[in-house]
Amino acid sequence: MEETNLATDEMILPPSSPQEEMAQIQTLYLTNRLILVSEIEEVGAIDIGQPDCKLTNPCLYEDGKLSLWLRDVTNDNVVMMSSDKILTIVDPTQELLSDYASLTQ
Repeated sequence: MEETNLATDEMILPPSSPQEEMAQIQTLYLTNRLILVSEIEEVGAIDIGQPDCKLTNPCLYEDGKLSLWLRDVTNDNVVMMSSDKILTIVDPTQELLSDYASLTQ
């Protein structure tokens, strides 16, 4: 049986499993040839050219290793990026997911 919020009449979704949370993590190949592994969420941009992707805990994949991206310049774990900087988005390998999870927890 589906549950709905009586105040808004919206369907209430069951809590997500850890596997569903991992599905949000993607490998991004950027136009400048950097490869990032990150949680990514599309956000609405007000004007053309404004950042429209929210990256949470972005990690740089370089020489077979992951490292926290931009950690030398900021303590922020959320970075905004314009989608035109992303060439393609693919699912990471299980090994990358495991490395990402151990690095970001």
